[in-house]
Amino acid sequence: MQPGYRAIALIVASAMFMEQLDATVLSTALPAMARDFGVTAPHMSIALTSYLLSLAVFIPGSGWAADRFGSRTVFRAAIAVFTLGSLLCAQAESLGFLVLARLLQGMGGAMMIPVGRLVLLRSTSKSDLVSAMSWLLVPAMIGPMVGPPVGGFLVTYLDWRWIFYINVPIGVLGLVLVSLFIADSRAERPGRFDGLGLVLSGISLGGLLFAFELSSRGEGDARVTYGLMAAGLLSGFAYLRHARSLAAAGGQPILDMSLMRIETFRLSVIGGNITRITQGAQPFLIPLMLQLGFGMSAAQAGMITLSTAVGSLLMKGVAPKVLRRFGFRNTLLVNGIICTATYALCALMRPSWPDWALYMLLIGAGFFMSLQFTAYNTVAYDEVPAARMSAASSFYTTFQQLMLSMGICVAGLALQLSMEANGRSVAGLADFSVAFVTVTTIAMAATFWNARLPHDAGADISGHRRRRSLAAAVNEATDAPD
Repeated sequence: MQPGYRAIALIVASAMFMEQLDATVLSTALPAMARDFGVTAPHMSIALTSYLLSLAVFIPGSGWAADRFGSRTVFRAAIAVFTLGSLLCAQAESLGFLVLARLLQGMGGAMMIPVGRLVLLRSTSKSDLVSAMSWLLVPAMIGPMVGPPVGGFLVTYLDWRWIFYINVPIGVLGLVLVSLFIADSRAERPGRFDGLGLVLSGISLGGLLFAFELSSRGEGDARVTYGLMAAGLLSGFAYLRHARSLAAAGGQPILDMSLMRIETFRLSVIGGNITRITQGAQPFLIPLMLQLGFGMSAAQAGMITLSTAVGSLLMKGVAPKVLRRFGFRNTLLVNGIICTATYALCALMRPSWPDWALYMLLIGAGFFMSLQFTAYNTVAYDEVPAARMSAASSFYTTFQQLMLSMGICVAGLALQLSMEANGRSVAGLADFSVAFVTVTTIAMAATFWNARLPHDAGADISGHRRRRSLAAAVNEATDAPD
């Protein structure tokens, strides 16, 4: 039985929502978990970083695994591993056991996102890709928003272990739906596995992610943070040399940098990654600002923060029409300025604002940001050959994860520097304003790269060129002599 692209998108989106929710829901439970394990709350940060380390190591290998064993097989295995890891996390009686379970959970999460996207790309025609991506993007936007309030509710009224238990029924349902409705596909001749590339890229990405996480929370010895960053950068340079030599010898690097020669893919990666500075920062800044700056409870802040998820949902049916009317280049160029400016307005939020004004601003911010990433995530694959889709998906997801973490790092650093400059030990409203302005100013630089997209980029996907061609044909017919 072959379902439509919407059903496939929702199946993949459900798995992605589970992963995105889990990535953010844990932060609210760390104090309660620390009490149960008999450790201090700062020690619990390893429960977050161990998961990120597993993501960094295994995401680059997801494309090769899908080509070698089949996208459905790997996607199903990823859901199973993630669900098993969640169950083991819920059973943890010590911090060491939890870390091992989180590493296993991260291995499944690393495969779920890129392989799930690959399943959708291989199952959807170009004409339906915008709509499919808009369905897929909703959980990516909603997950980080609902994570903190869901975590707060579960810890307050039940137990932190339920944070992991809720993944089990979702995972089991996902396994059934994937088995029933998603076809298997694999490359005819998958290349040899790039083991050295996996090690080098894993050390590089893991070192950078750990460094970003430590710096964003202001924890640990600065020398450790700088050491991790240096190790990440050095391993990254070593990987680039290895990838060039392997490609010259006819091999397939684990992260195929030659994909950046494809114009629409390159511009989407660069513009999208710069914009993700803001996307990564806002789930961190908004709830914190509402609690520390406005004096709201975690539950109140969570309800207001959910407004961005409402905006994302409202976008779902609008994106195909907007892209058909204006095309990818014009949409990314104009909407990129609008969505970044909308988040910049969050710097002006104050307790004197009425609740409806807060809701409307955040709904608008969620709407425009969701539209922007629907466009980025779709046009990226416009010119990618079918045989390279798996490599493109793992490449895109790797740097997406890296830049989301970078957004938290930049926001946390801006917040910390502003606090130090003003002699405060607790962040105030002015410090949050500085952080919002910082991340949105950086994200505004994506405008330069959006402007470099060809005017007809993604026209076969959006239908924009067909509209223009029809208008041109009418003009030619009108101007033709009788």
